[in-house]
Amino acid sequence: MILLGACAGWSLIMAAARGGRPEGVLLAVLAVAAGYAAGRVSGALLPVAAPGAGAAAGLALAVALPALSPGPRYAAPLGQAGATAALLVLATGAACAAAWATSVPALRLVLRVLAVVIVLTGAALGSVAGCCAGAAVLLCSLAAGRVRGRGACLVALAVAAALTAGTVWAVAAGRLPGGVSALVTDHLAAHRGRLWQDAVRLAGRDHGLGVGPGRFGEVSGTAAHTPLSDGKPHSALLQQAAEQGFVGVLLLVAPFLWVLHALWRSPRSTPVALTAGAALTALAGLASTGNALSFTTVTVGAGLLAGWATARPWTGESVEAPL
Repeated sequence: MILLGACAGWSLIMAAARGGRPEGVLLAVLAVAAGYAAGRVSGALLPVAAPGAGAAAGLALAVALPALSPGPRYAAPLGQAGATAALLVLATGAACAAAWATSVPALRLVLRVLAVVIVLTGAALGSVAGCCAGAAVLLCSLAAGRVRGRGACLVALAVAAALTAGTVWAVAAGRLPGGVSALVTDHLAAHRGRLWQDAVRLAGRDHGLGVGPGRFGEVSGTAAHTPLSDGKPHSALLQQAAEQGFVGVLLLVAPFLWVLHALWRSPRSTPVALTAGAALTALAGLASTGNALSFTTVTVGAGLLAGWATARPWTGESVEAPL
């Protein structure tokens, strides 16, 4: 709560100092907090049913997302396509976590079949990122059953997220050798690289303080000349750097690291914790290369999954206060 409060407070400070619209950040913080609280409560009472139902709901939302999300619908991998991939990843993680939480073999098989269906739905919807990331989460979950200690695996997930974020920053800053940067940006979208370059320039132009929350679309030349632009650089990392400076980047990274630490200390089994960690790391990768975190359904889903994986199952025993 302290970290989320700091995120909200810094966005308000930057909005007062630089101008801008902090409502988007405040809504995201509220969505994550509400999802995490709901996940902790429902995960304690219904450790199998809650994530199982959440996986089914995430699949339904991913299929119906174009009708539920406002704004223009871009071709993949822009716009709602990024939110679709993120929902598929979170739904896969929830189904796999529910499968590890149950001791009934038949129910575990049903939940894993649901996870496979979610991954295949990504292919049917044309979400290559969602299909590949969901398959990676499914494989990591299956492998988690053979892991005894979770600490090293969670550190590896943090390193993977850092490498993804570092690669995005290197591409945007033109620090990769040869034509690697062009190859990456051409694979994502024609103008994605220019948006990322604008974000890096804006981050460094104002002494690392940013231009103000929600103002990237106003000051970015690429965004201004892009048809049906949503005013975002399609990278949560670069958007934070451009709009809220390096302090904003730290406040974006800190909650993710705290979640990994919470999963390390979670009373849930190691396979459940590692499955959730893999799904949230995949979401971090999607957020580094897209605007998945701009959708409330995604931020709520991330909070729910973190809450389910860190909830302490309720045993029905009451604790009496000492006289």
